[in-house]
Amino acid sequence: MAGLTPKLPLTLGGDNGNYKLIKTYKNLIKQNFKNLILTAPGERIMDPNFGVGIRNFLFENDGELLYSGISEAIERQIQTYMPFIAIIDISFSNPSQLENQGIDTNLLSLSIEYEIVPLDTVDILAISAPRN
Repeated sequence: MAGLTPKLPLTLGGDNGNYKLIKTYKNLIKQNFKNLILTAPGERIMDPNFGVGIRNFLFENDGELLYSGISEAIERQIQTYMPFIAIIDISFSNPSQLENQGIDTNLLSLSIEYEIVPLDTVDILAISAPRN
């Protein structure tokens, strides 16, 4: 199998060409899901509604209101752009948990457990974005 799409970020040294390729649908969906989370609304040409824009939440006050806003944005985008994904759980690491582990507290860390329904596969996407 040659590959479905280039792996992001682009990396030289692929087997079948200049760039490494994604060869499974599970990894392709995970890459597309990560792009959906990281893309800010208005950033994608010809589709101003695409994207959660996780970085837009970085300077909000930490708390349940922030976490519920992010969760709702993710759910809304999934329903529109990736309806074949079912969200199982979205969890956040709060600053006090990170501080106890010796990790920088200026991070917004979330973990999304999801099922790819057509593939009957469960996976986890973890994202950390710096708050500074």
